[in-house]
Amino acid sequence: MGIKKKLKEKWQESVQAVFPIIVIVLALCFTIAPISPSILLCFLIGAVLILIGMMFFTLGAEMSMTPMGERVGSCLTQSRNLALIILIAFLLGFIVTISEPDLQVLANQVPAVPNMVLILSVAGGVGAFLVLALLRMLFGIPLTPLLMVFYAAAFVLAFFIPKDFLSIAFDSGGVTTGPMTVPFIMALGVGVSAIRSDRHAADDSFGLVSLCSVGPILAVMILGLIFNPQDNVTVNAVTLEVDNSRQLGALFVTQLPTYLKEISLSLLPIFLFFMIFQVLMLKLSKRKMIKILIGLAYTYIGLVLFLTGANVGFMPAGNYLGQVLAGNRHPEIILPIAMLIGYFIVKAEPAVYVLNKQVEEITDGAISAKAMGAGLSIGVSISLGLAMIRVLTGISILWFLIPGYAVALGISFFVPKIYTAIAFDSGGVASGPMTAAFLLPLAQGACIAVGGNIVTDAFGVVAMVAMTPLITIQVMGLASKIAGNRRKQAIGAELPAMSFDLLEEDAIIEL
Repeated sequence: MGIKKKLKEKWQESVQAVFPIIVIVLALCFTIAPISPSILLCFLIGAVLILIGMMFFTLGAEMSMTPMGERVGSCLTQSRNLALIILIAFLLGFIVTISEPDLQVLANQVPAVPNMVLILSVAGGVGAFLVLALLRMLFGIPLTPLLMVFYAAAFVLAFFIPKDFLSIAFDSGGVTTGPMTVPFIMALGVGVSAIRSDRHAADDSFGLVSLCSVGPILAVMILGLIFNPQDNVTVNAVTLEVDNSRQLGALFVTQLPTYLKEISLSLLPIFLFFMIFQVLMLKLSKRKMIKILIGLAYTYIGLVLFLTGANVGFMPAGNYLGQVLAGNRHPEIILPIAMLIGYFIVKAEPAVYVLNKQVEEITDGAISAKAMGAGLSIGVSISLGLAMIRVLTGISILWFLIPGYAVALGISFFVPKIYTAIAFDSGGVASGPMTAAFLLPLAQGACIAVGGNIVTDAFGVVAMVAMTPLITIQVMGLASKIAGNRRKQAIGAELPAMSFDLLEEDAIIEL
């Protein structure tokens, strides 16, 4: 397929993902939640940048990040050198996490901990858990017991860290599995499982993202025991007013160099690592390397445009809408609106496209991208409703997370293994830059309007978005298993009646 045709296809996918959000926000702006013309224009320009950015990113990830990850994964497994696999896996997890743009956002919001200390700790957590995830795949260790042990450890630690650190710790698990990390790590899993020939290889190809999401939570909680962030966690107020079109354009133009530099620094370590791997082990043909390099260029352009649009255009709109809706005479109106926004906004997460496509390919269409999309949308919609209940009431996040994870882990004993691995991967994937740039500001704006504590009540949205898909995707798996059992019973009931006819048919063929 030619580049033009592929770009057209990706553009259509981007429009389908982002257009519903534009419609919902415009409908709110012209009815119950009027916003200033400056913020509305910023939102519309941001939407255009997000559309173009998604188009280039999804094409670039398909051409570069996915084949890079798969080839590194299969090459590592073929080496049969356990020490090398552990070393490379840790370095990969460490490098890719430092490359994640959303991690910078988290670090800037916790000034009690030096930025580099937080970033290195989180990257170390992801690196260690990527090693664990790869070893799990290589030795066929079940995923559910590991998740139970590590989430139990996280919830025990939760009772010992400062309250102001709790939501941020759980948010970090979702933030660090973003558009840079997910395509590469998921492809790495596919590459490793491709070398295995046993029947559980496809099931084990998922689960890397889920374990890599636990590492940052534990790392940030351990930091919470060392640093006391009380009264030191800050949230910058979002203010935006422009007098003319030149000032409006300047908002985006002045921020563009920041993201050009940020994404170049993010992609550079991955690129250098892959080039070293190419020279020493992979030795791909010139044609394949050119295709990967072109894909990296598309990924770079796409992420720069996407993050500029999301952070400059969507963030002020989300914050202001939250303030207007929750400042209404009936602040509870924000619940159904947030759920509606949540249902559609997850489709605009860049990494969700990568996950859905890989799930469909690995399962040979048994789990379709459409079904995955529906499960994720329902999950995120529920999570936004719960998050807004927290904002309006001030209930501790543990009252939601402990029962939620208990249900998710409990269901995992009754569903096919592949659904559990996909579900826990999808939690990290669903909570990406759109969540950080629109849903978190929406919650912060609502929290300001009702006079709540932003740190304890508004933070935690990312964690909630990461939790509910674990349940909805597994419920899909449970429904699929029950339907499969019913089909087997129906076929079993028909077999006695069919046996005589089949015997006669066999006899005729034999004769």
